[in-house]
Amino acid sequence: MKKLVQVIIPAYNEEQNLERLLPYLKKIADDSIRVVVVDGGSTDQTVQVCKKNNINVISAQKKGRAPQMNEGAKKSEAYILYFLHADTIPPNDIFQRIRSAVANGYESGCCQLKFDEENLVMDLYSWFTRFDLLPFRFGDQSLFCRRDVFFELGGFDESFIVMEDNYFIKKLRSNGSFTVLNEFVTTSAEKYRENGFIRLQLIFSFIFILFYLGASQDTLVAIYKEFIRQDKV
Repeated sequence: MKKLVQVIIPAYNEEQNLERLLPYLKKIADDSIRVVVVDGGSTDQTVQVCKKNNINVISAQKKGRAPQMNEGAKKSEAYILYFLHADTIPPNDIFQRIRSAVANGYESGCCQLKFDEENLVMDLYSWFTRFDLLPFRFGDQSLFCRRDVFFELGGFDESFIVMEDNYFIKKLRSNGSFTVLNEFVTTSAEKYRENGFIRLQLIFSFIFILFYLGASQDTLVAIYKEFIRQDKV
């Protein structure tokens, strides 16, 4: 059972990204890897794409990245949970690296990050993700965690619409051993292309600062909707 890894992908209208991600995961996975997509009520072909690839789909009882990931975790019996965004491609040896980290005593961890577009600003941000610093820890880097630790810490806070991943990672880092793997995941830069590379990074930094200064979720979500185009929040 300690080899069993559950990949949990929260999704809402992710048909295009899943068309690329799911066949790739099937290619690099062995028999001890389980993949589930937790769908938040998609109106596109997300569910059909999953069925075409023989991937289990959970219809979430509550829409939102935090509740969708929690629901996927609750319905898993795997020893290790691996949370992955639909627009992010992990390295082909990710499962071996995760198991090795857990075998070496790490309870949780993430990958470093790179984007699918060469850009000086993005390259600089990616370079900083090698350091275990909270301002550079977000869900797009993917996250693995022992299942028992996940539930001991209460999972993702479902009252959070934004910053749920960073806040949970903060708890993981405070609770036990967290590691940043040497491997990189590759994530889409589409949101940066739509909003401007420097502009979007400044908005994210502003939201991060406001969150830890105690700003409400209503305030943070309002900023998202006001200033970030092409966002699903």
